[in-house]
Amino acid sequence: MLHSLAPLPFALPLMMAALLMGLSRFVPRWLTDAIALVTGALVTVVCVILLMGSANQPIVYWFGGWTPHQGVALGVAFVVGPLGAGLASLAALLVTAALLFSVKYFEAVGAVYHVLMLSFLGAMCGFSLTGDLFDLFVFFELMSAVAFALTAYRTEEKGPLQGALNFAIINTVGAYLVLCGIALVYARTGALNFAQIGRALSAGPSDGLVTMAFVLIACGFLIKAAIVPFHFWLADAHAMAPTPVCVLFSGVMVELGVYGVARVYWTMFAGTFGPHMVAIRGILIGFGAATAILGAIFCVSEEHIKRLLAFSTISHVGVLITGLGLLTPLGLAGAAVYVLGHGLVKASLFLGAGILLNQFQTASETELFGRGRHLVVLGGMFLVGGLALAGLPPFGTALGKGMIEAAASKAGDAWLSAVIIVASALTGGAVLRVAGRVFLGLGQPEGQPDQAGADDEAEQPESARQLRTPMVMLLPALVLLAGALASGLVPNIAMRTEQAAGAFINQRGYSQVVLNGAARLASNGPLIPTGPDLSEVAGGLGSTTAAVLVGLLAIYRRQLPAAVCRAASRHLEPPLQRLRGLQSGDVRDYAAWLTFGVATMGLAFAFAVH
Repeated sequence: MLHSLAPLPFALPLMMAALLMGLSRFVPRWLTDAIALVTGALVTVVCVILLMGSANQPIVYWFGGWTPHQGVALGVAFVVGPLGAGLASLAALLVTAALLFSVKYFEAVGAVYHVLMLSFLGAMCGFSLTGDLFDLFVFFELMSAVAFALTAYRTEEKGPLQGALNFAIINTVGAYLVLCGIALVYARTGALNFAQIGRALSAGPSDGLVTMAFVLIACGFLIKAAIVPFHFWLADAHAMAPTPVCVLFSGVMVELGVYGVARVYWTMFAGTFGPHMVAIRGILIGFGAATAILGAIFCVSEEHIKRLLAFSTISHVGVLITGLGLLTPLGLAGAAVYVLGHGLVKASLFLGAGILLNQFQTASETELFGRGRHLVVLGGMFLVGGLALAGLPPFGTALGKGMIEAAASKAGDAWLSAVIIVASALTGGAVLRVAGRVFLGLGQPEGQPDQAGADDEAEQPESARQLRTPMVMLLPALVLLAGALASGLVPNIAMRTEQAAGAFINQRGYSQVVLNGAARLASNGPLIPTGPDLSEVAGGLGSTTAAVLVGLLAIYRRQLPAAVCRAASRHLEPPLQRLRGLQSGDVRDYAAWLTFGVATMGLAFAFAVH
């Protein structure tokens, strides 16, 4: 029965999207909302069932019954494992939450919005579950095309069109890179099935063609993941896209880019790159650490709330890349847990930003100063969300962060803990600053040094102060934030995720399951259930304390002694201005940085492997 459920996460939303498009002229808005919501909920349930069913044995589904013959893949397969099914479950949950939020967020919305959201869901689920390289590209392209359209959904505004254009151009270049890499792999192996490609590449040398194929495919997916220096499109797209769409971009889409790199590396290239693992680990960790720190700096210096959250996503993707780059089961498991916790927290915060936009028609922290005092629940949500991003135990972000730090320590890269703590403190502190200034009126309004925060509230229109947040908008945000807390409390989640990660990186076991129908080979011995390590808890509390200090320093920076303010302005402002200048909004600049990033990664891998 589980085998028959495998194609549903991909097929069901696409079929319902086609149905809604056909019925769009004949059904009312409420029925369109209901159909889309029910579809999202059903896909979530199916994905969770597949997640639980694949815990001990992957589920392999061959479309049309075209099973392998003598180790040669004849058809297209979905290979459902815990990590892929977990990502699909997260995608379905966030789409459902975004659709529920949209019921009141959009006063008027056409069925095309629901069609795009369901198509996006189908593409993300297909990307997470496929076992075929070309289908991975097809789902990547479908996901991208729908995301471009969703970014520009409000076409009456100039901003969304510009953000969508930058997004489309940069990610289309990424898609071409992936396609070129696929062509090289097919030229060498004559195969498109992950398992068959992995066997063929493991039997040969890691020559220039193989190295270039991996670099092209990895760079294409890392553009989607928005790592430095491929990150510029993300903040522009988030600032302009509708809030429910931002939930999906930050909560799961960029994480799928990281998943794509992990999937192709361990199922296809790990065998041939095995002798060069130390050098490859250094490259991935280097890019991850740079992304984590630069994203955090952009985040803490931003005052537009949606862009601030987008830059924090870039920083957290850097943390994920460091976990992946360690190339160990524990590092990958930590990244997987971090994806879950971060996705739920970030989705909740974006929904909160959407509520602020809905009530005050602005996402500027400066313009919102003190105007959210009556939004007690929303303010508490931002406060808790900031603490969660900072790594406060027992949130899933804290557990994942601790696992990555433990993996780094075991691999001899203990310095990564400092990078992760700094990134967590800066991004968490930026969100705490928003909570303090917008909802508590702490500090002083920008440009109004002599005005008390209460005056801003007094000038607020009466209609805005009395406006109540619809429960259908607030409830999804609260549920997602509660889920982020629960994700760190699931019994033995660290042990089970590490087991799943060990199976994920077992290239030989994967190929035997897919091509020979065998049971997965054990990648390691039984793991002993353990609770959170004391050092991991201490690290989480330390980064949280640092985040609180960062937030307070940002709020009260104008009350610091004049000499301190002058020194900070003299030494910090010029480099920050130069960094901000890189985010020019000009797609030509972004394309230049993309070219530089691909060349840098290509050269790094060429030296590492050869």
